Amino acid sequence: MTVNFDTIKYVAFDLDGTLVDSVPDLAEGIRMALADVNLHTVTDDEVRNWIGNGAEIMLKRALSQSVTINPDLDEALYLQVRERFDFHYANNGHGKTIVYPGVKETLTELKNAGYTLGIVTNKPYQFVPEILADLDLAQYFTDVIGGDSLPTNKPDPEGLFSLRDKHGLGDDNMLMVGDSKNDILAAKNAGFASVGLTYGYNYGEPISDSAPEFVAEHFNQLLTVLSTVKTA
Repeated sequence: MTVNFDTIKYVAFDLDGTLVDSVPDLAEGIRMALADVNLHTVTDDEVRNWIGNGAEIMLKRALSQSVTINPDLDEALYLQVRERFDFHYANNGHGKTIVYPGVKETLTELKNAGYTLGIVTNKPYQFVPEILADLDLAQYFTDVIGGDSLPTNKPDPEGLFSLRDKHGLGDDNMLMVGDSKNDILAAKNAGFASVGLTYGYNYGEPISDSAPEFVAEHFNQLLTVLSTVKTA
């Protein structure tokens, strides 16, 4: 796909692994949930490889202790653990979640340059507004779509299409930025351009394997991809 980044007007971002490192708080919530039902514990490094497909898949991977979910996993057990995880993750704050270097400065420049910014994450919506508020990120985003905001989530392109249509834009006006193959696949499924970040969570796979239009090692490299000087 040939991309002219000069036509971009809307930039959609993933959240976990792209804007913030949320592994410590997610892992702690999972550990507490598993402890509530007297199950095994998990490490931060394990959880890092289970993130990206939403809370249900993450927790089922935790219960399976593998990226590959056990086909015999007890659904009732999952629901019990999910209830406990939701409780702990909602009530224990986000004190260990950090904003990646350069994120706020870059978002500020993009917003000042006239880009419209949004979030498309597979994280359940109920957790997202508070995280954005706590980390002083809410001010940057016009739209926030969570993993349960629509019938489907990434890599389905529905969320990206909804943002395009809401703002009356064309495919060539849209850019998806993320750290996971789900982000890049969502963009490809939508026919939109994408930027892949190397530092996030991608199941141990190089983001370049998903063939985004641009690969960035640092968030502020977006400023070299997108013009921050608009002309009339």
